[in-house]
Amino acid sequence: MIQDLSRVRNIGISAHIDSGKTTLTERILFYTHRIHAIHEVKGKDGVGAKMDSMDLERERGITIQSAATHCTWNGHHINIIDTPGHVDFTIEVERALRVLDGAILVLCAVAGVQSQSLTVDRQMRRYRVPRIAFINKCDRTGANPLRVKHQLRDKLGHNPVLLQLPIGLEEQHRGVIDLVTMEAVTFLGPTGSEVRREPIPAELLGQAQEAREEMLDTVSMFSDELTEAILEDRVTPELIRSAVRRGTLDLRLTPVLCGSAYKNKGVQPLLDAVTYYLPNPTEVVNEAVDADAEGKKVLLRADPSLPLVALAFKLEDGRYGQLTYLRIYQGTLRRDDSIFNTRTGRWVKVGRLVRMHADDKEDITDAAAGDIVAIFGVDCHSGDTFTAGANLHMTQMFVPDPVIRIAVKPTDNKSQINMSRAIQRFTKEDPTLRCEIDPDSGETLLAGMGELHLDVYIERMRREYGAQVTISPPQVAYRETITARAEFNYTHKKQTGGAGQYGKVVGYLEPLPEGDYEFVDQVVGGNVPREFIPSCDKGFRSMLAQGRLCGYPVVGVRVVLTDGQAHAVDSSDLAFQEAARGAWREAYGRARPILLEPVMKVAVEGPSEHSGTMLSTLMARRGIVIGTTEADGLTTVEAEVPLAEMFGYATALRSSTQGRAEFTMEFSRYAPVPPALAEELIRKAQSKTEAERKNK
Repeated sequence: MIQDLSRVRNIGISAHIDSGKTTLTERILFYTHRIHAIHEVKGKDGVGAKMDSMDLERERGITIQSAATHCTWNGHHINIIDTPGHVDFTIEVERALRVLDGAILVLCAVAGVQSQSLTVDRQMRRYRVPRIAFINKCDRTGANPLRVKHQLRDKLGHNPVLLQLPIGLEEQHRGVIDLVTMEAVTFLGPTGSEVRREPIPAELLGQAQEAREEMLDTVSMFSDELTEAILEDRVTPELIRSAVRRGTLDLRLTPVLCGSAYKNKGVQPLLDAVTYYLPNPTEVVNEAVDADAEGKKVLLRADPSLPLVALAFKLEDGRYGQLTYLRIYQGTLRRDDSIFNTRTGRWVKVGRLVRMHADDKEDITDAAAGDIVAIFGVDCHSGDTFTAGANLHMTQMFVPDPVIRIAVKPTDNKSQINMSRAIQRFTKEDPTLRCEIDPDSGETLLAGMGELHLDVYIERMRREYGAQVTISPPQVAYRETITARAEFNYTHKKQTGGAGQYGKVVGYLEPLPEGDYEFVDQVVGGNVPREFIPSCDKGFRSMLAQGRLCGYPVVGVRVVLTDGQAHAVDSSDLAFQEAARGAWREAYGRARPILLEPVMKVAVEGPSEHSGTMLSTLMARRGIVIGTTEADGLTTVEAEVPLAEMFGYATALRSSTQGRAEFTMEFSRYAPVPPALAEELIRKAQSKTEAERKNK
């Protein structure tokens, strides 16, 4: 159990995809002696980075699941969570930042602030996470850390302060200048393990002094003591670090460092910065809600001697049962303890307590406040709070709504069972993956954050569960309706020996402006006996499920029954139901039926510079723009778009706006299908019906 919480750091590494997060984590583990050999994300040796433990991650060269590890640096215990960069796996970043105290925001020295950088920064602000910016890939052609620093200010609204300057760029990059200690730091040896500090080269001294003056001018705003020291020319590294730390913890300053993780440069000073500038668990405000005191907020203290409060923030289904990741906010958790799940109201026993190192697990006997650990075999949900008995609840993490849906269908009965097991597990682990049954088509729909998100889960179904499934866009829930009045006069007569069937109905069908179906009884004189009126209604209603145009459900129809005839012996409930069905078949075609399609209300939000692109993507999909609003550099476009045109829109929108725009969608109304499209749908329905008839 960690005793000195001032020497604990819980950090996450977050960035846009391909900025070098996993490579940076690999170097951190190597320099802290957690691993003894460096492997690359897309290495030729087939091993892959330690934190990308899933086969799919190593094959694709991307991080799919956040992975936790821990290491020690200069007497500090550092818990690290490496998060995915792709927007489709944003929930992994969300739940990591929910429980972390600080973060490293990795930026590419060439690409600078990218689309997912904005998303990650927004998530850090949501949970008030202090961060250090690390400008990576200074060895790449076109690297310009100073430009990236300005982007931090202009695009993200940070107050960035350079604590380092690169020594050389592109292929000449060989180290950094530490502006705090005014030393040149170079990294020698094949793995950069030998850190050499020496005087700044004469040709760089002027630039370094100018950058240091700018740094001191910014940092002195957070320390009167440093301001006095500057005036008296007695500035020390400790005074600078203290001021930078104060500004960073207040979220009013972002320290900026640089280097190249791939080329083994700048990682050790970054680890030093983590210990200098990011908070320990006692410096972060965490609150819980007391359910027994009408939602009163309770301030939690990172004190091992207080009653336990811990949050389950991530689940995995492992070989030995469910693996639950916990952040302990207060108290101490020991193996064999009984802990209280405040959501279920049940006590559960901790059978096995481990500390994670990617996919490796190290058994421990206890863990205290401020630590991140995992427990085995406890059935719970992501977001559950565990206590020593108090009815406290931690605030929930933000879960974005899915933006894309596909239909999945198992190929056989065995795959049906395995698919159900897989979906049950995956939806429990990932709150952004949803499963639902379409009430109209009966299809199983999977909803997620993007095509890659769903593609990964479909592949995991096949590999981990042996579920062979086919995927397709979900069927659009079209409807049929009528546009004209059509009269009917139909007699159902059947005589096959013995009692016969007889029923006659007279009336008309007409459009119903509001509602799906209405039956009106206008029969006078008892021509249709009262006991058979409900039978007529039942017969007409049974025809609504499948229209005669394309087989879609029928809506917006009023049936008016004006007359009819019954037989004293042969009339029955069944006879009048059949008479109603025959009348419907006779009149429906003359009522000029048309197809209706669901129209969605779509709201697209993104930077104002992409407003034209957002409008064009909607117009190209038969969208009707309702209005646009602009505020704080963001434009929101509201439109009505047919659902049939929205499949694949998430990917199209991201690619056309560099991933910086997002959208929400909800059902608005049904509207007539354009004639040309209606003809095509009718033709396909007729071909399908003909094919089914031949197969029989």
